[in-house]
Amino acid sequence: MNDLLIIRILFVVVLAISAFFLRPFELPSAVGAGLGLILGIGIVFFEIRLKQVSLKRLMGAAVGSVLGILGAFLISLILDRSFPSQTGTIPFIQLGILLWMAYVGLVVGANKGDMLNLAAFGGLFGGEKSSKHSFKILDTSVIIDGRIADIAETGFLDGTLVIPQFVLRELQLVADSADSMKRNRGRRGLDILQRIQKISELNVQILEDDFPHVRDVDMKLIELAKLYDCKIVTNDFNLNKVAQLHGVEVLNINELANALKPIVLPGELMRVFILKEGKEYNQGVAYLDDGTMVVVDNAKRMISKTIDITVTSVLQTTAGKMIFGRFDERTHAVYEKTSPADRGHERPHRESHSTAATPPGV
Repeated sequence: MNDLLIIRILFVVVLAISAFFLRPFELPSAVGAGLGLILGIGIVFFEIRLKQVSLKRLMGAAVGSVLGILGAFLISLILDRSFPSQTGTIPFIQLGILLWMAYVGLVVGANKGDMLNLAAFGGLFGGEKSSKHSFKILDTSVIIDGRIADIAETGFLDGTLVIPQFVLRELQLVADSADSMKRNRGRRGLDILQRIQKISELNVQILEDDFPHVRDVDMKLIELAKLYDCKIVTNDFNLNKVAQLHGVEVLNINELANALKPIVLPGELMRVFILKEGKEYNQGVAYLDDGTMVVVDNAKRMISKTIDITVTSVLQTTAGKMIFGRFDERTHAVYEKTSPADRGHERPHRESHSTAATPPGV
């Protein structure tokens, strides 16, 4: 039990005991204690919710409510002067206007509070420099993909990772699907979220904002990114293009993976394991550890062997990078290796196809 929980329990207990002895509104002691207990729990719940509100929204709500109360006070003065003889109706109207304007000012001020630039005031507010641009919204595909957790653990992601509530609902629907493959993908996504939340250096927030008039989840993500002026983290090609059309910045995990692939220049030597036959005549196909396809000419006979090749060209496509190479049996080595797992234990030998002279006497 942490210290904050102990303080909350003591606060509720003290408030209930005080109400028991003081008997507010001349209530019986037991009823007063119950009222104090309910009030204490309500205050603690309000404090927990208040912790999740940013300083900007808190200040916006305070300013909005004060302006609402001031407006209600001015309207009350006008009503008093206009209808002095009304005894019960006018006070009721005044109270209703006060509550209405205070509530509207509170809600509107909280929603517009994100537009405040507290860093411009300096001093106490100088530390409030983390703007909305530091928010990064995760979509369903990138959560299920799982690589976002590895990137987060390396410390390359800063700011706040935001997970919308409608993304969680979609993830839960996938996890509850009757299709076993979809169900496994959804459960893996939930496991990835738990893994991300356990990273102590990372700030993860669940956002309740929703757009009921928008049915498509991708469009909801775009609207949310527009609202908070932040970026979307995804590996969905279509969402990437649509978001860019709407002027929303996107961090694409697939583009990051492609950018981190090693740079290979034509003329360099590479060692690859020929996995299968290529589409064209006498071609072999290999794959690097990061999944990059390598198409090798003159390597059809080298299937299930590790060979050295010379890179001839590199093609960058939207789906990734492709490397083209050539195998020359006269200059390139062939290694005694049957699978990529045996790397480091090859013994090179050259396959000679020339006719050697027969020693005399044989």
